[in-house]
Amino acid sequence: MIKLLRTDTTNLDFIELLIALDADLKIRDGEEHSFYNQFNKLDSIKHVIVAYDDNEISIGCGAIKEYKDDIAEVKRMFVSPNGRRKGIASKILIELEQWAKELSYTKCILETGVNQSEAIALYHKNGYHTITNYGQYENALNSICFEKTLN
Repeated sequence: MIKLLRTDTTNLDFIELLIALDADLKIRDGEEHSFYNQFNKLDSIKHVIVAYDDNEISIGCGAIKEYKDDIAEVKRMFVSPNGRRKGIASKILIELEQWAKELSYTKCILETGVNQSEAIALYHKNGYHTITNYGQYENALNSICFEKTLN
């Protein structure tokens, strides 16, 4: 049974998961890592989900932050390798969407890398569709952006 905890960026398990996420992204992004990493600061993130497995070990995370008045941006999605292919990322994403609705957001947007096929499949599976790259990702050729209207 997966337990989802609503928390914030001070959660030590979240911070530990981010270290693993950033190490993974450094490999995936290669030379472009510093460009993407500048957009992953925690100062504007207030809403974090940490997933725990049956043994109360943190296994995944995700966050939302305000992009515009009615739009939340999904950030920092990660599931540790031993937790993948178990539906944990979808559970985290669904909980983030629910929290966004409770905060009166009507849409979620996000960015991922074109080489992150698992993430792209996750977002398609969960009802996201591709959009023109937004904001800081507008001219980023290795980015793909998504959105989903929250019902």
